[in-house]
Parts: sequence; C-alpha cells; structure tokens
Amino acid sequence: MPKTEVILTHNIVGLGGESDHVKVAAGYARNYLFPQGLAIPLSAANKRRVEALQKRRAEREAHEFNTMTELSKSISKLIAVLAVKTGDDGKMFGTVTAGMIADQLKTQFDVALDKRKIHLEHPIKALGEYDVDLRLHPEVHATLKVRVESSTPLVQSEAEKEAAEAKEKAEARRSESRGHRKARETEVTAAPVGQAEGAEEKPKKAKAPKAKKAE
Repeated sequence: MPKTEVILTHNIVGLGGESDHVKVAAGYARNYLFPQGLAIPLSAANKRRVEALQKRRAEREAHEFNTMTELSKSISKLIAVLAVKTGDDGKMFGTVTAGMIADQLKTQFDVALDKRKIHLEHPIKALGEYDVDLRLHPEVHATLKVRVESSTPLVQSEAEKEAAEAKEKAEARRSESRGHRKARETEVTAAPVGQAEGAEEKPKKAKAPKAKKAE
C-alpha cells in the first residue's frame, strides 16, 4: 500500500500532534485526513504553516497540563463510593472496573474523566477502600480514594438473631430487678422514724384518781 507524508493539523491519538510530519496510507490521507481537515499534504508551501501549528500545539499542551494539575489536587481530596451487590457472605458479584469508577466520578462529583486514565493494578473483587492511580497527563498523576460498599441488605444468621434476643431478655430482667429494689427502698424511707416496721404502738395506762383527805 503506497504511503504519503502529511503534516498533522490536529492532535490524533496514536498518530501524533499538531505540526508532526507522519507517513500514512495514501488512501487514508486522501479519504479521511484531508477531507476532515486533520492534515495537509507535505509541500514547500505548507511547510510555512508548521510554525503556526507548533505554537498552537504548545498552547494546547500548556493548557492541558495546567488543567490536569488542578484536577489532580481536587481529586486527591475525594472519596468515590461505589455500591455493589454482594451475597449473604459479603462477597461481591463480579469486579469493579475503570469504567465504573469513571461513571461514579461523573455521578457523584460531576467530574468527566476518560476511563483510560484510570489504572487498576489489580482487579477490585472485595469490599473495602483502595488507592487508585490516575494518569491524567504524561507529567501529572493523582491518587483517587475508592470505597466499595455493599448495596445488599444485611441478613442476620440464626445464631446472631438468638444472641440478640437473649441480650434483650437479659436487659429486661435487669431493668425489672432494679425497679423492684427501688420500690422496696421507697417503702422503708416512708416508715415513721424510730418505729420498727410492722410494730404496734402500746396503749397508755390510765392514771388512778387521788383519794380525798378525811375531814
């Protein structure tokens, strides 16, 4: 397949950036790059545009670097929370992917990030917190805190239910016992001072009348 050399006028992933001279298939250049305005033929006249393209490229890359640097500072303070389905044993169904993390960033924080910038060293297959590497720019990396939680309601086992019921009954008995003790203490406090509880008061003896003196 014949090749032709062109000058890129836009950044094309996998091919190059503005002002780059690249060789591509002649048909690709003729049918796609030239009609879309993404490249121009390499010629003496077009070489004069290279300087302008290089300047525009430098400005674009500087803007991207500054934007990604600010984004990295913001992302390092965030915690992306993903709710996943789990079984009764707490194990996840499936894994957490870069695409899921990108979607959560958009939903939770309105941060649009290409999932290709999210790099997972190992698949996330369990609940917990993870530090995820974000390669925002060739010179800018960031770390995103990701927390994976279960969205499945917690189901208590029979042993846990029995233990909870036994604890409630024991607490009820202790509460009832404290109530009885308090009632007895109240009765003792209400009794007359110096009088034994349940003792009867002895009747007083009547005094005999005094005899009159004889005249």
